[in-house]
Amino acid sequence: MTLLTLMALAVALGTDAFSLCVGIGLAGVSRRQIILISATVLLFHIFMPLTGWVIGEFAGSRIGRAATVLGSALLIYLGLRMIWDTLQTGRKMEPSLSGFDVKGLILLSASVSMDALSVGFTLGTRQVNLLLTAGIIGLVAGLMTAGGLIFGRFLGAWVGEKAQLLGGLILIGIGVKLFF
Repeated sequence: MTLLTLMALAVALGTDAFSLCVGIGLAGVSRRQIILISATVLLFHIFMPLTGWVIGEFAGSRIGRAATVLGSALLIYLGLRMIWDTLQTGRKMEPSLSGFDVKGLILLSASVSMDALSVGFTLGTRQVNLLLTAGIIGLVAGLMTAGGLIFGRFLGAWVGEKAQLLGGLILIGIGVKLFF
């Protein structure tokens, strides 16, 4: 696999994280949250191809669907929560993701990394340096995650309070898309 092919694969795998994180960023995220979410997605995008390579297609398809369903439910919940918070009158908007804890962070990272799991199955059949490939995939996904969060945060500050409503709608849309 050439470096150009590997970079194209890494960018393709990072697009889910980027688009999802634009929606999350619209809600308002702190620097700490940007770093934490980006680092977790980076690690999952390294771990998942390696896991896919090790456990095989049968187990991966079962785990993949369950994680996708749970990840979709989390995104829909976060989206609904963002919309609810926006529609509440008299509440001061704060840059935080309500209802977003460690479990949510892991589930979010797993849901946007499932495609990397299936790529791991394929990489196991090719003559590639799996650790280098997984490292590049993880690094690109982490950078794209940070970029999505920062862009969403910037856009949210520019658009104002209704950005959280838009972010909620984006998360619900992505959650529904992932489910089906």
